[in-house]
Formats: sequence, structure tokens, C-alpha cells
Amino acid sequence: MASQEAGKLEWRISVDNGTTERLVPRSGLSKRFFLWLKGLVMKVIMERIAKFMRKAWRIGADDPAKVVHCLKVGLALSLVSIFYYMRPLYDGVGGNAMWAIMTVVVVFESNVGATFCKCVNRVVATILAGSLGIAVHWVATQSGKAEVFVIGCSVFLFAFAATYSRFVPSFKARFDYGAMIFILTFSLVSVGGYRVDKLVELAQQRVSTIAIGTSICIIITVFFCPIWAGSQLHRLIERNLEKLADSLDGCVAEYFKENEVSTNRNEDTNMKLQGFKCVLNSKGTEEAMANLARWEPAHGSFNFRHPWKLYVKIGAAMRRCAYCLENLSICISYETETPDQVKKHFGEACMKLSSASSKILRELMEMVKNTRKSSKMDFLVFDMNSAVQELQETLKTVPIETKKPEEVPSEEENKVDSEERNTLMSLHEVLPVATLVSLLIENAARIQTAVEAVDELANLADFEQDSKKKSGDNNTKQPPLSS
Repeated sequence: MASQEAGKLEWRISVDNGTTERLVPRSGLSKRFFLWLKGLVMKVIMERIAKFMRKAWRIGADDPAKVVHCLKVGLALSLVSIFYYMRPLYDGVGGNAMWAIMTVVVVFESNVGATFCKCVNRVVATILAGSLGIAVHWVATQSGKAEVFVIGCSVFLFAFAATYSRFVPSFKARFDYGAMIFILTFSLVSVGGYRVDKLVELAQQRVSTIAIGTSICIIITVFFCPIWAGSQLHRLIERNLEKLADSLDGCVAEYFKENEVSTNRNEDTNMKLQGFKCVLNSKGTEEAMANLARWEPAHGSFNFRHPWKLYVKIGAAMRRCAYCLENLSICISYETETPDQVKKHFGEACMKLSSASSKILRELMEMVKNTRKSSKMDFLVFDMNSAVQELQETLKTVPIETKKPEEVPSEEENKVDSEERNTLMSLHEVLPVATLVSLLIENAARIQTAVEAVDELANLADFEQDSKKKSGDNNTKQPPLSS
């Protein structure tokens, strides 16, 4: 039977003892499928959310500077929003406080140089474009019926000139953002002035709000946990020099290892061997940081006129060395195995040159790290040149096997020939090692170019003179005399 209580319909059945029980319907297949699907979707969503949160936490833990940048952006927006919330400040900027908020959003960057670059570009471009826009508006109003024609032609000409300037590499590197803001502001002022009566007052208010926004950005980015592009570039060059030295030592040591030992590489060894790839991929980062560092004020050991362009030159010299190391790494993976006899003949000289070259790279790293001139660089270069000469002599003394016309030798000659034949090497066996030798010699010449670039930086940046005394073994050697 069916009963209805409080707007609900339920079924009851009679049992043997005369009472009734409520009949609960079984859940159908569709309902069970819906519940299963709901649980699956919730599980997938929760797993994705948890995975995203772990990834976000790992990003912040690996690079705390990103978290600091986010906090600084939030602080800047909170301060500039006061001009919108407080009535006296809101009335003072004429209701254009939103322009200050927009300025903070678009110009605040992660390092001081990028923020300075955008702030200066935005302010100068706004003032210049606003002044030209007002001048064009005045000329247009004086021209009578040709007002629309004058405004249209001026917008076309200035937009064309500013856009074309963005294709000039030297201009684009430093003033690309300013050219874009110039086009935007000039178009708004000149075209908007056709329908606005108080154009000068409107332009003045917008310039003031932009100045407020850029000032807050500069103050926060400089005085609250500043991140300097120049310091980042300095550390990047320092790390790349160390990676080059590790890769050079690792490649040569790996090549002359015994076959059983060379097959067992750990992850740390592989990372050191492939360190030159970071140098090859850092060109864009070095150029961008050098351009941004030129906008920064003096900080730390870097003066206002610090020669940031030389860092790009040092980076180019390091990449030339990295190309040699890339070819050296290819020599390691040759399918043709080099006989141990050939490796033994060249091993000592190659290891000596590799060690001398890596010492120079590490000394250059110390010079950049401590901003101090080296007192033993001449001796290290002398050691490297001596190792190059020794390796060249070793290459000249290779006993190459040559075919001679067949003669009938005597028994004594047979004994001598068998002993010599054990030390002779075929040209096919020597060629892979000769390739490695030529790369090491070429790399040594390219390292000297890097030494010259770092010395030029040390002289122009006024690095301190190293007061450390030369070691005893260095005092016994004489560097090459300069001609």
C-alpha cells in the first residue's frame, strides 16, 4: 500500500506479525554509474590540484627570488591603490588613478634593470608623445577645416617613424617598449583631443599618474630585496667558466679511462661532462642581462659606468671554447675503439694540457668572482703553452706503420722487425686521437682569447690587484716575454 506524509510518497508492505515495513527501492544501474563517475572525477580533480600545488611549491623552493618578486608586485599594487580608494588622493589626480595601477602592472619586472628600463621608457615616451600630441592638436585647430586631415597625417607619419625604429637592432634592444608607448600615447592624445575640450589638463593628469606608478615601482624594486640584473650576469659568467673547466677535465679524463671504468658513469659525472651545453645556450640570456644592467644605478662593486658589454664579449669567447668541447664529447662516443697503446702514447701529454687549460679557466672564474686581478695568470698561460708544445712534439714522434717493398729478411732482422712492429701504429688507429689532440690545441688558443677578454674587463672595471704571493713552484718558471 502507498501512504503520503508531509508531501512525500512512500511504499510499505505488510509482514506476518501484522505490522508494516517501509519499502526502500534498490538503486538502479544508472545511479550507481553516476556515483562511480562522480567519485572518479573528484579523484582526478583532487589529484591534479595536489600535483599543481606540489609543482608550485617546488618552483618557489628552488628559486625564492620568484616568491620575493610576487610579494613586491602585491605591495606595489596595494600602495598605488590608495590613490583610488582615498577621496583626497583620488580628487588630486583627477579620477585617473587607474592609470597608475595600469603602470605598475605593465612596468614592474623581476629585476631592477628591467624595471628601470620600462619606467624610463614609459615616462619619456609619454611626455614626448603627449607634448607632440598637444602641439599637433593646436596646429590642427588653427588649420580650420583641414583639422581632421592634419591629425590623420600626423598620426600616420609619427606611427610610421616609431614603428620603423623598432626594426633597428640597437634601438630595439633598449627603446622598443618606449616606441610602443609613444605610438599609443600620441594616438590617444591627438585623436582623443578632437572630442575633448580640456586636452592639456587631461594629458597633465595622465602624466602625473604614470609618474606616481613608476616612482612606486622604482622605490620598491630598489629598496626592498633588490634583484640586480648586473649581479645575475656576473654570476652567470662565473658559473659558465667553472662549467667549462669541469667539462674539459671530464671529457679528456673520460676518453683516456680504461674501457671497464668508462662504462660506469654516475649522474654527477654526466652533468659535468655536459656542462658546456649551458654555455652554448646562454647567449640570449647574456645579451638581455647586459642590456638591462646598463640601466641600473651603481650597486655593490659595480660602478655606474661598468663595462657590461665586455661580459657579452667574454661569453662569446667562452662559447668558442664550448664548441671545441662539444666536439671533444663526440670523440668519447666514437664506435671505433682506440687501442690502449695509442692512448698510452698520448695520454700523459693530453692530460697535462687539459689540466693546464682548466686551471686557467678556474683562475678566470676566481678573477670574476672576487673582482680581483690575478698574479699568476702569466705563469698559467706559460704552462699551457708549454703543454701545447709538448703535445705537438708527441704527435710528431708517433711511430706510424708504413708498407715497404717485400724483401727477404735475415733471422736477426726478423727479431728486430717483430719488436718494432709491436710499437708501430697504423694511421687508422692514430686518427681518432689526432682529432682529439687538434681540438685540445685549438681549445688552448681559444682560451687565450678568453683570458684577453677578462683582462680587458679587469682593467676597465678597475679590479683590485691581487696581493697574494706566487707559489714556490711558479717562482721557478718564467712567463714568455712579450714582444
